[in-house]
Amino acid sequence: MMKEHALPAAEGLNLRRRYLIFAVAAAVFILGLFFCGVTMPESAYAVDYGQKNLAPSPAHLFGTDYMGRDMFARSVKGMSISLQIGFGAAFFSSCIALLLGTLSAAFGGKVDQFVLWLVDLCMGIPHILLILMISVMLGGGVTGVSIGVIVTHWPRLTRVIRAEVMQLRTEPYIMAARRYGHSWFAVARRHFVPHVLPQYIIGLVLLFPHAIMHEAAVSFLGYGLPLDMPAIGIILSESMRYLALGMWWLAFFPGFLLLVVVLVFDRLGTALRELIDPQHGQE
Repeated sequence: MMKEHALPAAEGLNLRRRYLIFAVAAAVFILGLFFCGVTMPESAYAVDYGQKNLAPSPAHLFGTDYMGRDMFARSVKGMSISLQIGFGAAFFSSCIALLLGTLSAAFGGKVDQFVLWLVDLCMGIPHILLILMISVMLGGGVTGVSIGVIVTHWPRLTRVIRAEVMQLRTEPYIMAARRYGHSWFAVARRHFVPHVLPQYIIGLVLLFPHAIMHEAAVSFLGYGLPLDMPAIGIILSESMRYLALGMWWLAFFPGFLLLVVVLVFDRLGTALRELIDPQHGQE
């Protein structure tokens, strides 16, 4: 009997350990990629016409482009720029979701109706179209793209947080706090926010890949970052003109790096959900 009970516990411990190892490895990979790009000098991807159009080799892992620039260095630098925009946009967007979701469930009534109306309004327009509109209206660049991503990526997390708080507000200790005269702001600060913190962290991590993909898509279409920045979307846009000439590496490797980063973020969110979400932790 003891062995039968010990076996599932051991399996759960090993599974939890695997999730923890993957989360640490994913964080190290993402942070390493980020800091490598941030600290990389411009000379690493400088123009060198004597090395142009070279296929991938040990000297140039991702090959070189039509101006002789090293594509590995450009891809890492571009990915770090996308990560910077993704980190900032996802953080501010998640803060909006936390604030609106908590206020909506705590106060209810017209506040709840107004927040739900905002959610439906934002989700009723395709993300990429709304980001394009905001980016063009603000003149593009880092500011325009960042604000566009911030404005469009909070609704889903808002619904999750609102649902969690709606379940919590009927708990006896919440009702007791209200009877003792505590305001909804005090209850939200002391009880609601700590309760939804695991869901908030998971939602924040899962916002990163969406923000990165949409920034790359807007830059690819020419309405995002300026052309002199080595962003992933700009690199992919430039490569389209040279695919017919057989220079496949200009699009393959930057696109593959973007795909890897997005998948790592997605799996990291799953691992964190299993590690810090109480419900999944008990399962």
